[in-house]
Amino acid sequence: MEILIPLSFFAMIAAIVIAPRYFKSQERQKMAETLRVAIEKGQPLPTEVIEAMSSNVRSPASMPSPQRDLRVGIVWLGVGVGLAALGFVMSFEEPDVLYPCLGLAAFPIFIGLAFVALSYLNRTKS
Repeated sequence: MEILIPLSFFAMIAAIVIAPRYFKSQERQKMAETLRVAIEKGQPLPTEVIEAMSSNVRSPASMPSPQRDLRVGIVWLGVGVGLAALGFVMSFEEPDVLYPCLGLAAFPIFIGLAFVALSYLNRTKS
């Protein structure tokens, strides 16, 4: 029974990675089937559809931008501050836990600061 907890954790991580890829593949298969039926019926295909199917098109929401960098940076800062607060609260019961938690919290805090700095640097370029 104890083995189910770590296995479920790794299964959850695998599902988070695999599920979006699976659904994207299903969507592309349905689009290809629709195009195949249209070709069989003799309907002309717009060039935009062919280009969209053949290229790796990224949506505007996934493109890097200063606003997106700022949002990601704030989220990372929140994660780091949350870990630091967790270490602070846990140190009331176990004083030796504060410094390891602060060290762990430093990683997301610095990642967040880097994203915030990128958002300001990219804002001046555009």
